[in-house]
Amino acid sequence: MGACGLRQIKTVKKTSDKGDVVSGDGDENMEDDKSHSQATFRFTINSFSQQRKPILSPPTYVKNLPWKILAQPRVNRLLSDQRKMSFNYFIQCNGESESTNWSCYASVDLRILAQKEGCEHLSKHFSHVFNSKANNCGFHSFANWEELTDPTNGYLKDDTLILEATVKAEVPRGVYWDSKKHTGFVGLKNQGATCYMNSLLQTLFFTGKLRKAVYQIPTEGEDCKKSVALALQHVFYELQFSDQPVGTKKLTKSFGWQRVDSLRQHDVQELCRVLLNNMEEKMKGTSVEGTIPSLFQGKMTSFIRCKHVHFSSFRTEPFYDIQLTVKDKKDIYESFVEYTRTELLDGENKYDAGVFGLQEAEKGVTFESFPPVLHLHLLRIQYDPATGRKVKINDRYEFSKKLNLDQFLLKPESTPADYTLHAVLVHSGGFQGGHYVAFINPNGDEKWCKFDDDVVSSCEREDAIDANYGGVGMKQGGPVRPSTSAYMLVYIRDSELADVLAPVTPADIEEQLFERMQEAKRQKALRQKERQEEHLYRSVKIYTESALMTHKGADLVSAAGKRSPCVTLKLAKSASYHEAVATVAQQMGYPVGSIRLWPFRRRSSYSNRPMRVVDTAKTVANFLDSKSGDALFVETAPPRVPVPELPISKKDAHVLIFFKYYNIRNCFLTYCGLAHVRRCAKVADLFEMMLEKAGLPVGTPLKVYEEVHYNKVRPMINFKATLEKAIVNLMDGDIIVFERGDLIPPKDGPSGLLEYFQDMLSRVEVLFADKNVPNDPGFSLELSMKMKYSQIAKAVAMRLGADPLKLQFFKKQSSYSDGPGEPLPCSYDGTLGDILLYVKHRQVKKLYFQHIDISIYEMENKRLFTCTYSNTNLKQEELELLPNKAGTITELMQEAAKKTKIKIISPHRRLLEIYRCKINRVIFDDTKFESINPDKYLSYRVDEIPYDQVKMEPNEFLIPLIHFEKNCYRTFGVPFLIKVKDKESFVTVKEQIRKKLDVSDEEFEKYKFALIADQVTYITNEKKPIFKKDDPAVSYSATNTYAPKLWLGLEHENKVTEPSKYIPHETAIKINN
Repeated sequence: MGACGLRQIKTVKKTSDKGDVVSGDGDENMEDDKSHSQATFRFTINSFSQQRKPILSPPTYVKNLPWKILAQPRVNRLLSDQRKMSFNYFIQCNGESESTNWSCYASVDLRILAQKEGCEHLSKHFSHVFNSKANNCGFHSFANWEELTDPTNGYLKDDTLILEATVKAEVPRGVYWDSKKHTGFVGLKNQGATCYMNSLLQTLFFTGKLRKAVYQIPTEGEDCKKSVALALQHVFYELQFSDQPVGTKKLTKSFGWQRVDSLRQHDVQELCRVLLNNMEEKMKGTSVEGTIPSLFQGKMTSFIRCKHVHFSSFRTEPFYDIQLTVKDKKDIYESFVEYTRTELLDGENKYDAGVFGLQEAEKGVTFESFPPVLHLHLLRIQYDPATGRKVKINDRYEFSKKLNLDQFLLKPESTPADYTLHAVLVHSGGFQGGHYVAFINPNGDEKWCKFDDDVVSSCEREDAIDANYGGVGMKQGGPVRPSTSAYMLVYIRDSELADVLAPVTPADIEEQLFERMQEAKRQKALRQKERQEEHLYRSVKIYTESALMTHKGADLVSAAGKRSPCVTLKLAKSASYHEAVATVAQQMGYPVGSIRLWPFRRRSSYSNRPMRVVDTAKTVANFLDSKSGDALFVETAPPRVPVPELPISKKDAHVLIFFKYYNIRNCFLTYCGLAHVRRCAKVADLFEMMLEKAGLPVGTPLKVYEEVHYNKVRPMINFKATLEKAIVNLMDGDIIVFERGDLIPPKDGPSGLLEYFQDMLSRVEVLFADKNVPNDPGFSLELSMKMKYSQIAKAVAMRLGADPLKLQFFKKQSSYSDGPGEPLPCSYDGTLGDILLYVKHRQVKKLYFQHIDISIYEMENKRLFTCTYSNTNLKQEELELLPNKAGTITELMQEAAKKTKIKIISPHRRLLEIYRCKINRVIFDDTKFESINPDKYLSYRVDEIPYDQVKMEPNEFLIPLIHFEKNCYRTFGVPFLIKVKDKESFVTVKEQIRKKLDVSDEEFEKYKFALIADQVTYITNEKKPIFKKDDPAVSYSATNTYAPKLWLGLEHENKVTEPSKYIPHETAIKINN
């Protein structure tokens, strides 16, 4: 029997309720609804003092699961004293289920009700994830016997005990949940990391006026895979009319996204802006043009007013969302006050007022108008200079269901700026990832629903609002999860509420769009039916002579048909041969008598050849050969009008022969036709037909061979012999290959057909993938293992339409791990066989390539170098550079400055060597690049030099600063250099550090400071001079000495659990269509 620890104990005043009471979600018809999220139920135990066995209450359903009270007096067998007994009190969930994959998170209050006036109930609370292995939870010793039986407590009356439990549960996992039935709405399927998109799409869907406008965008004739508007119409239509969760793959495909993009989480506010911009463009020139601005656009004015002269500057611009600061703010109103606060421009920051020169001025922002739908983006993700990366601010931040913004307007609008909360987009987790859900008030009537990807459930107002303030606090039913907080808020203006949330009916959908959606629904049902009946059919590959024409190797098609073009048809397994012919003929548009089916069969020689179906009564399941890939060769009559019937071919009299011609001049093998030949015909009788099929002059001498299999081609010497004697074991599907006997082969090619086939034995299929394209499927080429580097490059360049000198190739990392490894030098003298030497027999033979902007010969004089670029604000970006191997550090830093995407503040730079988040040394500008080598712990940073460090006074010097936690070996974050003066105290340096890190005074007060040399010395007297230039330990900036002996250490909490030496440059969201 499982148990949970005590989370909270509280007492509750006795109520006047009598007997067993069941209630849930305030619904009077709760007993008929098992899906409610909360219920309070009672269980009365009679003859309590006589009970010794576990007792279960009748079930009460919450979120469709049965919940029971489980109680038992507990006796310590080592003690006979009844006063040492205690009372076990548990709640059991889904106890009789045999399923093992369900779970349900719930918060529970267990109570023993006092039955005496003026006494208090005994109550305890816990939260637990119930599952098959822990389906009950509670307290082994909820109360001791003495406490229960004490008359003054009033728990027992006539030896009767009344238990009460309140269960508040989330939607269970692993249990069927019908969102449409319980809420009237459906969810969206998650593609891997698209919860942020799902939350936004639900929010936009419930903006009724926007949904109507999206339905009105003309999309007739557009492709759903390329039209964002049409794909969004599909999603909205399905959300409105479907009973099942809706997929979004067509929508993301219309964005131009690959599979990897669906596995990368983005910022929901960024997607909102990009998607609405796209829709605004699509609506231009239509009947709904201007809908997006009319719903989401407000106006703000930025101003600068000089204090002492009559000069002002104003700029009015639209906005679609407002970004509000969360850190150190109590609520939305404080953030708006901060947003509209006036900044004083004075001192070195005076405003250039033109003819008035530099003037003191006030700078600020005011709002001219607020939109009907107000999107508030809460800035919970911020850059932390101390850790060198972005972190999530999860401080408590309050927002309410009603909002009035009149005080922030320049002048009152025609209607009050009163808003009602419509949606709360919530993020759980940290900056690196997490999960988004949306709480939406669909009709603005305080009936909230939680949209968690494909699951939709009703919820309380407290769950949508109070529980998502962030920080650590209490909500009804338990503590708030500390990593969960509101990220984006959607408010709707009260005066526009009815219009914005107006119901959307089928009449609001364009007729052609409605019919198109209905047809898509029918097609989906048809595909579903096909999947259900799939076991009744065989997928068959259909090859015709046109497919054979494309094949240049042994046999008639490539192994398992990997590259030979074919059509796939489904044939009923129970269909006879004649029924299969009728089906194929109908699909190909031929008369039944004009086609003949020849199933491929694996011969004992391992070649795949078409074979005759002798017993036409056999079914498809019997005459198809799965070893040959369920393939059929379809023989068709010549394409004439009218289409003739195929000639009669009898098993005992005729044999189906395929012919190939080898062009000895061009070293080219090609299929040139087939014929039903009489078995008694002589080889010489076929010459005229072969010459005609190959387009050769009459009388051209020929060399003729039988292709037995890929490794054996046998010359046919006696042309007067019959086919039955010339070909061993003559049968349908045999191949005759011929070449001219009067030509001399080229010097650089095979000497003839036999050598050509020998060369084919050394050919392998090599997969080439682009190194810079994630999950690139690549393309395959059949290449000879004897090829040299230049020949490989030419073959790949021809396939890509590129310059072979501007391609670079890479081996795989190893036979055990995929991914590009070391580059292949263009001077490599080995063969393809040498390159693939260590690839295992059954492994895919794979090489990587990348396009380069310069010649491969020039490229190999350069060196790939990974470093970070840091500006004076400590914003960082990782870079991959290609400096010359013989270059200097100055050239390296110049290339880094050209390539970085972060804002450049100072043109002066230095190269720092970093070891485990500590600055190891400053590298001189004229240092040869080849002398520095990054490794696992040693990295390099191109560091912008602040202006105040460019020119140093004689009494000034630099000292490195590091961050550490608890001890000086646990370093983290971004180290940097600060300027100090000889015999300077720490007071002024401390303020310099605070400004550099841009942290609040409250946070900075938690920092401890220390000088780190041979030992850690904490700074206790900040007024005492501690920096001495003539100290031997301070040789940092003046020499190239490794490992300075003195650092200034900042001890504080590392807010980022996983260390990182740089902020990854985030991939912006793009919608390409």
